[in-house]
Amino acid sequence: MTLLDVRGLTVTYPGGANAVRGVDLRLDAGRKLGVAGESGCGKSTLALALLRLLPAGTRVGGEILLDGEDVLAMKWGRVRAVRWAGASIVFQGAMHSLNPVRRVGDQIAEPVLLHRRATPAGARRRTGELLEQVGLPAARGSAYPHELSGGQRQRVMIAMALACGPRLIVADEPTTALDVMIQAQILRLIERLVTDQDVGLIMISHDLAVLAGTCDRLAVMYAGRVVEEGPARQVYEAAQHPYARALSAAFPRIGDPASRFAPRGLPGDPPDPSALPSGCAFHPRCPVVLDSCAVQDQALRPAGPHRHAACVRVTPEPSDPGEPGHPPPTTGDSPGSPRSTPAEGPGSPPQPTSTRGPMPGAGATPGEPGPQPGATAEGPGPRRHAGADGPGAEAGGTGGGVEEGFRRP
Repeated sequence: MTLLDVRGLTVTYPGGANAVRGVDLRLDAGRKLGVAGESGCGKSTLALALLRLLPAGTRVGGEILLDGEDVLAMKWGRVRAVRWAGASIVFQGAMHSLNPVRRVGDQIAEPVLLHRRATPAGARRRTGELLEQVGLPAARGSAYPHELSGGQRQRVMIAMALACGPRLIVADEPTTALDVMIQAQILRLIERLVTDQDVGLIMISHDLAVLAGTCDRLAVMYAGRVVEEGPARQVYEAAQHPYARALSAAFPRIGDPASRFAPRGLPGDPPDPSALPSGCAFHPRCPVVLDSCAVQDQALRPAGPHRHAACVRVTPEPSDPGEPGHPPPTTGDSPGSPRSTPAEGPGSPPQPTSTRGPMPGAGATPGEPGPQPGATAEGPGPRRHAGADGPGAEAGGTGGGVEEGFRRP
């Protein structure tokens, strides 16, 4: 059953920054979808848009269907009822989201009191259950945020997200600033809770390795658009889009000394969303750019079974032998989506007119997928920031508590 269906989502901030451009996502209950990309690619803006937490004056278009109900068409009373109870969010930066002068138990109990209309005694019992569910003693509810470690604070944030039994959880960089051991514990906890409670999970991160090890499917964003999507492990290990390849190659691999001592990636930064380049937004950084890339943008096209990539070098092929041209299961084109027609037709591979070099990891034939994702042009790897992607990404500011973040107009 489809839990979340995002169709042609667009987000434009005041001033004209096009942070999200025609994104389609689909997620079933009990499944995990990862969203990856550098800082500035629109990941956190997408997360905030799902629960209408964007700043006033932001223009949002498309549809966000949660259990068949359009979040963008809801009245504010209904939106407040859906937050926490229907869908909740784990904000990045637990120390900035938790109120420093309130005990964490009181902050966990707050959405229970507001949305479940529980008695104070019932809310305290529920708080103790939630803390134990995330691996903390119930007694830790009497602690203040500064008395907890980073991993414990993140567990508190997860407990708050689970407080009202939501069907969908959006985790925005849930392991930011945590050491590797604590990060692994938090990821295992999230996986277990998703499985046990049959909730849908959207996990946002710049770290493809984390997403590939946690999620079922992976969508890579660049300049506000999904440029590749498919089974998480396949996208990580054998990406088809040059940007996804570079993002994957930027992370060293255990047992591969070359990747450890000389991580590969792409120089430069994502474009300013208020001044996007013509054609494909990635073409100024692309190591295998064609002349046509600067003129015409590319829509997602089949790049293998249940995989899609928005690159002219990807040779189109049916994603499902029984359903040629079937739209992708997590992302794809939809009516009204601001996308261009591919430069080449579905039956003919692209003919290069100029290029900066061979396709990373590819053979001699243009558009032929290479065996490994790491073979990209040498150069500094993409910046791997844990920061937000757009204005207002820290919805739960210091001193306001997470519930205060949900009260914003």
